[in-house]
Amino acid sequence: MNEETDKFSLKRDLGFFPALSTVMGLVIGGGVFFKISSVAAATGSSSLTIFVWLLAGFITINAGLTIAELASALPVAGGIYKYIEYIYGKVPAFLLAWAQSVIYYPAGISALSIIFATQVMNLCNISSTWQIPIAISLAVFLYAVNLMGAKVGGRIQSISLIAKLIPIVLIIIVGIFTPTSHSVTLFPITSGHHANFWSSMGGGLLATMFAFDGWMNVGNLAGEMKKPEKDLSKSIIVGLFFITLIYVLISFVFIKALPFHLIPGNQNAASEAAIKIFGEIGGKIVTIGILISVFGSVNGYTMTGPRVSYVLGTDDEIVFSKFFGKLTKNTRVPANAGIIQTVIAIIMIFMGSFDFLTDMLVFVMWIFSMMMFIGVFILRRNEPELERPYKINFYPLPPLIAMAGGTYIILSTLIRQPGLAFTGIGITLLGLPIYYIHYLNKKRSL
Repeated sequence: MNEETDKFSLKRDLGFFPALSTVMGLVIGGGVFFKISSVAAATGSSSLTIFVWLLAGFITINAGLTIAELASALPVAGGIYKYIEYIYGKVPAFLLAWAQSVIYYPAGISALSIIFATQVMNLCNISSTWQIPIAISLAVFLYAVNLMGAKVGGRIQSISLIAKLIPIVLIIIVGIFTPTSHSVTLFPITSGHHANFWSSMGGGLLATMFAFDGWMNVGNLAGEMKKPEKDLSKSIIVGLFFITLIYVLISFVFIKALPFHLIPGNQNAASEAAIKIFGEIGGKIVTIGILISVFGSVNGYTMTGPRVSYVLGTDDEIVFSKFFGKLTKNTRVPANAGIIQTVIAIIMIFMGSFDFLTDMLVFVMWIFSMMMFIGVFILRRNEPELERPYKINFYPLPPLIAMAGGTYIILSTLIRQPGLAFTGIGITLLGLPIYYIHYLNKKRSL
């Protein structure tokens, strides 16, 4: 581990502000515009809707700080896959990679492709029969674009980063000062009529977490920072604080622009709010900016997802390893892994809704997040002498808060949406026979 650390430490050139912008770039995505409808549907009130965004931010900050200690102590390529492998062994690590390959990345692509298609239909006023063809076309198009190489995909990400910040800033600044004909109630914090408060809060919290997707990767900055012990926690706290503030303000503006009863379940709430704030033409221009943002988010999943199954292939950890470990000749892209990911995403487009898919990927990933939170305690006990460039302040409070939040999300999902929860668990556990079949085949060939 020391040798790995030395190699990694040669690249320590990130200061506070580059790290801060990286944190915000990793986390802010298309979910900020579209999860308001499912959050409102779960909570049933404007006050609880705003509160769960604040609570989600608080949990995410503590989760990010917890993962940061793992990242600094285990500065190896592979991120959370390698953390799970180091602490728990190969089988749990494989299940994580399997879940990422068949649930997380494909579900992210399909969910955002569906929402992209929904917004195109709304913008162009075309029939809902076009939803699936448009969604599939986007997924296939971005797969083809990423075959041209990582540079092309990277340029799309750079453009979309600017595109998603413009509508966010415009909606917040103009929306806050735009008069409204209805009142927005923030206190007392209650759930909707005839709804259980704790169940409503759990459903809302699960829905918000897709908008915070990316927080698990912020800890990877530890090995690239000049002073991780000083700047890492600051960049995570400040970055995620501002992201939470942005989400709270944008949700407040949507609730201020539209009567609350028009928001639950309305996937066009963002564009309708933009039209209400900026007028018909201005609203459509902002909606185009939102579409570019979603386009970039789909590209992000498309670009990074195949790397997971590609690594499994090169490490000979999965059936058909040679197939998954193959790169294109000129652009050196894992095309085979990408096409399998795209096929799974297309199947999901036919089978699932935006909310079902995003909630399932969040639920499954939080199971593995809990393993990492617990892993911090395991490493502190088993390897107290392990070098940790960054150590959690106020330990063990942040990991305990993250674990409490994760437990609440998982249990409330099992109670509130058992079909979704057990679908996600079942697909994840399908990885076990895949792993052992390949393991036995490798053993026989020795």
